[in-house]
Amino acid sequence: MSSVQQRILDMIRCFRKEWRLYSDSERTTVCSIDSMLVALQLSVAEVNKKNHGDFNASLSEVVLSWNYFLLDKLAILHKNMEAPENYVDIKIAYDNFLRCCNMLDLIDIYKKWRAVSLENESISSVSTYILGIHLCNSFSSFSYLQSPITSNIGREIFLKTSKNKMLYAYLSLLANSKNDLAFAYILNIPDRGLGREAFTDLKHAARKRQMSIFQMATSFIRTIELGGKGYAPSSDDPLRTHVKGLSQFIHFMDKLEEIIGEIPDPRLAGGRILSTIKMHLIKGRNSKDPFCQAAEEVVKDLDLRIKNIKNFQHEAMAANSTGISPARPKVHSINHGTAYCGRDTVKSLLALLDEAAASPPPNSKAQLLFGEEFGFPSTILLFRSPVQSSGASPKALRQRIEIAAREREPKLKQPLIRSQFACTYKDDPDNSIKESAL
Repeated sequence: MSSVQQRILDMIRCFRKEWRLYSDSERTTVCSIDSMLVALQLSVAEVNKKNHGDFNASLSEVVLSWNYFLLDKLAILHKNMEAPENYVDIKIAYDNFLRCCNMLDLIDIYKKWRAVSLENESISSVSTYILGIHLCNSFSSFSYLQSPITSNIGREIFLKTSKNKMLYAYLSLLANSKNDLAFAYILNIPDRGLGREAFTDLKHAARKRQMSIFQMATSFIRTIELGGKGYAPSSDDPLRTHVKGLSQFIHFMDKLEEIIGEIPDPRLAGGRILSTIKMHLIKGRNSKDPFCQAAEEVVKDLDLRIKNIKNFQHEAMAANSTGISPARPKVHSINHGTAYCGRDTVKSLLALLDEAAASPPPNSKAQLLFGEEFGFPSTILLFRSPVQSSGASPKALRQRIEIAAREREPKLKQPLIRSQFACTYKDDPDNSIKESAL
């Protein structure tokens, strides 16, 4: 782990230590640099849909918005730097998206951490400066080159990265049920017959009821299974066509939740969760398949990380121990034996996700935005409804900039030229008056 990455991780740990000051939910997840970029892309597309009728965002639009967005959030904008088109609306859409997903990006945590660091002499101002430079330079160039996977080494790296991202997405959704990005990644992994139409129907229903997409799917399945005739969804509900796939997904997540509640030791619970996800992903495959071998290696690595995280937490608690026994539960707290059941496991999962959020992003930024990287669906394509609105498609960014520049140019009024033949200008109102007078 590089020094910059370690300092970012220390910053996130400081946030976790004082999370009550910054967030209403203990399960708030940290938005990594990659997720920040995807969220900004979706925000640009949302604004384009509002103004032009098509949910789409070109690479040039995302690059311009990202470069200005980073400098703006870090408060290091140049005086003469011009904001991209509709930047205010894009920023509002970005903030709303993260708020609905119960996420905070690295810059928001950086600002909060910096406010705390002013009172902590052990944290130098050099660390904050390095973090700002790291964030600005992370996406200085948007390469579309993909990692070669033709060689054996390249294929192994590809499979490990794919398994890593799948497992992290499952763990992120398990820790934060409002994370729509994690839900989008794993909705149909492995194949459950839930494609773009299923995600669109869920997204529209969730927006109508003002809840996250995963919570909407859970509510729908619970209503189908437990609700009576008076509470059952209507027969024309579009989600009814996806009952089988959604039921499989919700039941699997329920199984993971049961592991958290039944096994109090985070080390054992984390290992069981990872193993269950692995078996779910490789079901029906040969054990000698490279895909299965990569999954086995990734699970072992993550399991070891969870154990190390728990050991680190125990050491930190021992170092801060004052020798005073903890307070006993209140007499009136009913079911206090299970009130914190699984809380330690969730904290360990959040610490694991924080380490992933502090890791540097890959080089293929354009592939992350528009391609199906590591077998995951394209996010911009998944969030775009299969049937687009009938409005006009957004014009190319260059064309919109040229039109806006022409509109801002001062227009000079041409003086009216008159001659002895003025009576021949029929469109001149003065001449028409003179002719009528004659």
